[in-house]
Amino acid sequence: MSAAQPIPGLAWFDIDDPDSPDLDDLAKRFGLHPLEIEDCRHRPQRAKAEDHQDYIFVVMKHLHPDKGIEFDDLDVFIGRDFIVTVHAPRDQATRVTARAIEEKTNRVDRLFYILLDEIVDAYLPVLDRLSDETSEIESTVLSRPDPDTLKRIFELKRKLIQFRRETNAMREVVNALMRREGGILNDDLDVYLRDVYDHLIRTVDLVETYRDLLTGSLDIYLSAVANRTNEVMKVLTIYGTVALPLIIITGFFGMNLPLPLQHSPHALTITCGIMGLSTVAILVYFKVKGWF
Repeated sequence: MSAAQPIPGLAWFDIDDPDSPDLDDLAKRFGLHPLEIEDCRHRPQRAKAEDHQDYIFVVMKHLHPDKGIEFDDLDVFIGRDFIVTVHAPRDQATRVTARAIEEKTNRVDRLFYILLDEIVDAYLPVLDRLSDETSEIESTVLSRPDPDTLKRIFELKRKLIQFRRETNAMREVVNALMRREGGILNDDLDVYLRDVYDHLIRTVDLVETYRDLLTGSLDIYLSAVANRTNEVMKVLTIYGTVALPLIIITGFFGMNLPLPLQHSPHALTITCGIMGLSTVAILVYFKVKGWF
């Protein structure tokens, strides 16, 4: 058990190992429900907020900015005079402590807001990187619609689906905290919770926008592949059509039967001339029709 940087006047217990026996000691000390202790140890859980008489249990989804789209649970027990955070080892507690000291925080509910705000603020930089990747795919899909581009589209769509699922759950958590009636969190935090809620609304809207853009990129990819296939088939069809008279003529004169010009010394020249004229005639016809 640790408190990364002690904050005077705050009973903040930071558990960086969910399996630590210190968590059991705190559960007995503050009367924490055993099912919620089990949630802390069996991860991942969905984001949620459960209100009790003496404390609130909140599961928040922390995003690792250095691991792409990978969420982890941050479990928080907030009482009237204590706060317990449970998480896997990382530097989140240090950043929150630094901000709490800077803002001279001396209330556990205010510390809880800072923690929530830090987690939600970490979503947007990752979403900005996804936006850049989406723009890059949009540029690539027209010039190079290859299987690698299709793979990138599906991978990014999968990331955005996960992002939307977690941020939607977080939005419901903040909404539930805003609709509470009194209790552990003071009413003066409502304006701050609304600000966090607005950030989550913006995040969800951006995720939906990027998903729509990727869907459009996928449609463009499929159209580009279909157009390229049509171009290839058109060229092959032209080649096959041009070669068809040549096949007929050579097949006709290749029959083992008495044929005109069979004994003529100019038979080969005449036959080649007929084939050349038929080829030119077909090409002229295609050109007139505008087929190439």
